[in-house]
Amino acid sequence: MEEKLPVFESIFSIDCLIFGFEAGVLKILLIERGDEPFKDWFALPGYIVKQDESLDDAADRILYELTGLRDLPMKQFHTFGEVNRHPQGRVITVGYYALIRVNSQKELRPTAHLARKAIWHPVSDLPKLAFDHTDIFNKGFAKIRRRLNHQPIAFDLLPEKFTLTQLQGLYEAILDKKLDKRNFRKKMLSYGFLKELVEKQKGVSYRAAKLYKFDKRKYAKIFQNELTAE
Repeated sequence: MEEKLPVFESIFSIDCLIFGFEAGVLKILLIERGDEPFKDWFALPGYIVKQDESLDDAADRILYELTGLRDLPMKQFHTFGEVNRHPQGRVITVGYYALIRVNSQKELRPTAHLARKAIWHPVSDLPKLAFDHTDIFNKGFAKIRRRLNHQPIAFDLLPEKFTLTQLQGLYEAILDKKLDKRNFRKKMLSYGFLKELVEKQKGVSYRAAKLYKFDKRKYAKIFQNELTAE
């Protein structure tokens, strides 16, 4: 008689870290929960993976249902499996992250009842989050900081055309420290992948600064050293 193999049922969830940079402020996308547990708390956009969908498909669906955003370039960064991380039972969650240009995204409109609303919240003033989401945020943010040293991720957050002041402000927000203006600009321009434009800022009350663009082709050809603002 053929022995039947046991059937395993695991509960997996997705939690999303979506970073944006707006008006000189680094922000994270949060939802305000409308259901228990942790009703009325802020949390990362996240929910349970369906049995018939892949993790990537679940991440896209969950983010859309809870925030109204879709088709973002999300990547996995860590799996969280502490036994007591969820008050309703054993739930293993996979963390995803994305860096986006806030102004290019549509209005946040949750369609799932779990999210009362979705907001962009400053990273520098993060409230205590539901479940273990503060730990998930810290883990993901630490990865972003490490990647900043050797990959051009900052340009995913900036407008297509930006000033060197905006670029430095973003680095300072991610690294949480002030950088010397002269040294920062000298180093960034020395890499050779910033294209200076003829255009300047418009609609500002102060002296308009030069605008730059990130040249992906030049970066791919010439960049060999670590990208660091230290």
